[in-house]
Amino acid sequence: MIALLPLSSEIDIGGHTTRTWMGHTFNIDTIISTLVAGAIVLLMGFAVRAAVTRKTEDHVPTKLQLIWEVVVGQVNKQVEDNLGRIHPFVAPLAISLFFFILICNWLELLPTQLNGDVHLLKAPTADTNLTYALAAVTMVSVWAYGIRQKGARGYFKHFLEPFPVLLPLNILEELVKPITLALRLFGNIFAGGIMLALIGLIPIAALWIPNLLWKSFDAAIGVIQAFIFALLAVLYFAMAGAGHDDHDEAHETAEDDKTPALSN
Repeated sequence: MIALLPLSSEIDIGGHTTRTWMGHTFNIDTIISTLVAGAIVLLMGFAVRAAVTRKTEDHVPTKLQLIWEVVVGQVNKQVEDNLGRIHPFVAPLAISLFFFILICNWLELLPTQLNGDVHLLKAPTADTNLTYALAAVTMVSVWAYGIRQKGARGYFKHFLEPFPVLLPLNILEELVKPITLALRLFGNIFAGGIMLALIGLIPIAALWIPNLLWKSFDAAIGVIQAFIFALLAVLYFAMAGAGHDDHDEAHETAEDDKTPALSN
């Protein structure tokens, strides 16, 4: 709780509407906002699917289809640049993370705060419970991918590189990744919520100017943070499979070189 005595007002920082069930505390506002963001992403997905599969009489792609192709093309380029080739699940995961986090971040910009005590749609990414969950799901997927690509022995061997004495530091670095991934997203969105709360204490006559400027800036921050999270996820996948794809590509090239000789 931060008290601003000159304005005789109080703003609640980090407060949540909670319910307790079987000894566990649930942040109801975070759960509702997360469900709303998830529903919006699903509706966007169905809308894009309908637009992409729709056949027009002049065979000209729709605007939504063009936008989607640009987004997918950029993500595939990032995945290909970092992983060496397009993996069927990394690009969809990165796109899903980007849009879900983006919608979560932008919920804070909607005028859903009825009063100082009731805020219908807080940004769920301003709650560490969600950011830690997103980071945990991402890193578990990365570890599973690394083990699947290299095998358990090959994957865990990289903790001994370049020198076995670095084993504790390599393990610590791997454990810190989900924490930094979560706190980076949380810190930026949480700070944006604080600024909006502070701006709300300005007299109404002068409120619209700083409010408009900050919401525009906060919207850009929301895009950047969603992009950074998705990009880091792609980079972590690249690091987990480093060396394996190069071996596969060399093997495939060797097989291609042998094919003409066998056909002759």
